[in-house]
Amino acid sequence: MKIHILHKIREGPWGGGNQFLKSLREVFRSRGIYEERPEKADAILFNSHQALEKAFDIKKANPAVLFVHRVDGPVSPIRDSNRVIDETIFRVNQALADGTVFQSVWSMEKNRDMGMPSNRFETVVLNAPDPGIFNRTGKAPFEPGRKTRLVNTSWSPNMNKGFDVYQWLDEHLDFARYEMTFIGRSPFAFKNIRSLNPLPSMGLARELKKHDIFITASRNDPCSNSLIEALHCGLPALGFRDGGHPEIIGRGGELFDRPEEIPGLLERMRSRYPELQAAVHAPGLEQVSAAYEAFIKRIYRAREEGLYTPKRLGPGKWVRGRAFLLKWGILRKMENLGSLLRGRPRQVSG
Repeated sequence: MKIHILHKIREGPWGGGNQFLKSLREVFRSRGIYEERPEKADAILFNSHQALEKAFDIKKANPAVLFVHRVDGPVSPIRDSNRVIDETIFRVNQALADGTVFQSVWSMEKNRDMGMPSNRFETVVLNAPDPGIFNRTGKAPFEPGRKTRLVNTSWSPNMNKGFDVYQWLDEHLDFARYEMTFIGRSPFAFKNIRSLNPLPSMGLARELKKHDIFITASRNDPCSNSLIEALHCGLPALGFRDGGHPEIIGRGGELFDRPEEIPGLLERMRSRYPELQAAVHAPGLEQVSAAYEAFIKRIYRAREEGLYTPKRLGPGKWVRGRAFLLKWGILRKMENLGSLLRGRPRQVSG
C-alpha cells in the first residue's frame, strides 16, 4: 500500500499543519510507503480545506483510490469568520473521504456540534514534530535563582491566537522575576516582551530550549503545533483552558481561564518545576505516523477483503462538487478582501 500526501508542502518557517505534514511525509518515505505521484497512490491523505479541486479530479480519474481526510478546526471560531470553510470541510468529508482523522478529541466533538456528519472510519491522532529537531538535547536547565524564562510562538497574527493575553502580560508581568520571548508574527509591538521574527525549525528549537515555560493563550485551537513542539523540547506549559490544550498538556503544566490567574500559576509552576517537567508527555512522530499508517491500512484491508467500497463520484456529483468549490473559492476571496478592508490580518492556513 502506497500513500500520497496531497498538500503543497513548503520549506522554511510556515504554519503548523505544513510542518507536521512535512515530517509525516519523511517518515512515510523512510518506511517505503510513500508515493510521490498522486495518480499512482493507493491512498491519498488530504488536509482540511486545501487542494480540494485536485482531490476531486484525482477521484474522478481513479475511483478506487482511498481518500483520508485530516480535519482541522472548526476553522470559523478561531478566524472569527463565517462558516463557509467549515461547511466546505463537512461537505467534502461526506462526499470524498473514506476515513477521517481528527487532531484532538476536542476537535472531533466541536465539529460534531457544528453539524459535521460522522464517517464510517474515524480516529483521533495528535500531531508530532520532527524528533531530530524538537527534542530535549541541549535544553537549558531550570535555575530557581535566575529569572524564569517564558516563551510563546505563533505563525499567525490572528488575535484569537491569544494576543490580548500577551498584551496583558506585557503590561502586568513582573519582569524582575520573569522574562518573556515571543517568536513569530504579532499584530502589534510589545514594550517588555522580547520579539523575534519567525524562525526555521532548527532555529526555533534552539530558541525554545533556552526557555523554561511555554505559554499559550490561543482560543479554539484544536491541536497547537507550537505547543507540541515546546513540550517535545522539555518545556512545561501554561495554557488557556480551551481547545485541545487540556488534553495535550495533561499533567505537564497548568491551565488558566483569565489572565489575572497567570502570575499565581507561574509561581506554582516555579515551585513544582521538576515534577511538571517529568510529567511532560507528548506522543512522538514514530507513534503518530504509525497510527496514521495503521488507520489507512485498516480501510485499505476492508476494501481488499470486499468489506468496504470506496466512495464514488458520478459525473453529476463531480460537476456539483466542482461548482460548489468554485463558489467557495469566490466566497473566500470576498472574505479575505473584507478582512483587509477592515484592517484585520489575512489568515494563513495551518
